[in-house]
Amino acid sequence: MKKKSKINKNFNQTSFYFEDYFEINKKNKILKKTSNFQDRIYLLFFFFFSLILIFSIKITHISLNKKNIFYYEKQSSKFSVIRRDIVDRNGVIISRNINTFHAAIDPKLVKDKKKLLINLRINFPELQIDEINKKLNEKKYFRIKKRIDHNEKEKLWGLGEKGIKFEPFQARMYTHGNLFSHIIGQVDYDNYGISGLEKYFDKELKNKKLLNQPLKLTLDSNIQYIVNKELDEAIKTFDATGGGALLMDVNNGDIISLVSLPNFNINKRVTIKDEKFINKITKGVYELGSIFKTFTVALALDHKLVDTDTIIKDIPNKIKCSIHQITDMKEHPNNLSVEEILIRSSNVGSVFLAKKVGEDNYKEFIKKTRLTNNPTIELEEVGTPHQLKWDKCKLETISFGHGITTTPLQATALYGAISNGGKLITPSLIKDRKIEKPKKIIESETSDKLIRILRKVVTSKNGTAYLANKNGYYVGGKTGTAESYGKKNRRINTFISIFPSHKPNYTLFVMLENPKINKNLIYSYRGVKTKAPYNTSGWNSVYVAGKIIEKIGPILAINNNEFTDQYVAEKFN
Repeated sequence: MKKKSKINKNFNQTSFYFEDYFEINKKNKILKKTSNFQDRIYLLFFFFFSLILIFSIKITHISLNKKNIFYYEKQSSKFSVIRRDIVDRNGVIISRNINTFHAAIDPKLVKDKKKLLINLRINFPELQIDEINKKLNEKKYFRIKKRIDHNEKEKLWGLGEKGIKFEPFQARMYTHGNLFSHIIGQVDYDNYGISGLEKYFDKELKNKKLLNQPLKLTLDSNIQYIVNKELDEAIKTFDATGGGALLMDVNNGDIISLVSLPNFNINKRVTIKDEKFINKITKGVYELGSIFKTFTVALALDHKLVDTDTIIKDIPNKIKCSIHQITDMKEHPNNLSVEEILIRSSNVGSVFLAKKVGEDNYKEFIKKTRLTNNPTIELEEVGTPHQLKWDKCKLETISFGHGITTTPLQATALYGAISNGGKLITPSLIKDRKIEKPKKIIESETSDKLIRILRKVVTSKNGTAYLANKNGYYVGGKTGTAESYGKKNRRINTFISIFPSHKPNYTLFVMLENPKINKNLIYSYRGVKTKAPYNTSGWNSVYVAGKIIEKIGPILAINNNEFTDQYVAEKFN
């Protein structure tokens, strides 16, 4: 009984076996919970580590990537030009194709039309906002701006509008803007040449076999800049309406500089209709006045009718031809030598020489030199001289440059022939071209005589071009003052120079349209300070030419050893 009561006493207590079981089970649960907790920590650690690694790789990739991240669309990094570069004689780039964009809008992607219009009005006030609003309502894809630059693209991208799209295309860019506008010309939005060299050589510039070979010009960018700057300042100084200048190598016809003012920025695709923007050198047609007297003297000498020291006697101050009266601006001695007729620029003296030459010889000369034909050059913008009618007094008026028209390009080429031994070279803008055998128009002996006379026009006390007498450059030349053909109120003052006159290498033509006397300009004229007494080329065009030669002379001399040696000998010995 005692034993039984002992069992009953412990009935309510857990046995030793179950006590251990529950204790072990409890410990296992704790261990399991601990293990799960650790697994979650490892998982979270791995997750965050992976995120950090991904972001680190992405940041490194972005920092090393050269592509522009501002583009909405993925643009190909490959750029294959479809048009050749154009460079000057020294390899300086004048024209090149670059990758650029048009800006367009896809109305279907625009979320807030009102906000977009406000942003466009603020950032691009030149845009026609009302027109854009109308097109947005039509919900058709359209362009808002062609040929945007980098800054405009960033502005548009910065608006954060998904509806704005950028269309890549190749654009033609001109590194000098205005400087070569009358020569290089332009291309349209499809890269087809529409003017200037771009049009003349359109097929050659798009030739796939030659894409890596730039079109090399005879022009010199540095000299073009100087000539343009000096001519532009002269137009302001003499209140002229325009001007032109042409520098040519007399031995091969290379055009080193061709300037026509006013010019225009060819990077802005605008339609140029105003006549004042024509290429005055190749397309302008003028009566060039007294520069023709050189041709009259050349014919008289070449046909052995006179020599430079032959005296023409009893030259009056004026003569009558039909209903016309031909006079000289200043009084000259009644007896003048042939060279004095050119030095003093006597109209009446030139008439006397022309009568000796005769109409047939003059006709033959004009035909041989093609003075009244369209000029030959690698441009379509060329002028057509007026048809020459040999009526009464035509020979007399032509002798001093009236009643006959030509372009400055042709007149300059003819002066090149007069100074290079009589060989008529075709002017060109293309370097390293095939040069045809030149045509002989006068004898070398005649050329030598004319050079000496043209030098005296600058150095003689009776000469009309003293202001071009720059030390070391041996400038010779002839002035011309005339009217624009068919426009009596339009004055043309010209000067064609050759230098160095002991062995000419260059000829420079300078023209001013409608210049006026600058009453405040003080000239240093033969050691005396003076103001201009006349509105003639000797007091404006010659003045400009002298300044140009003084500045471009050292550049030209560097490329001409013989010229350099002569210059140094004159300057320092």
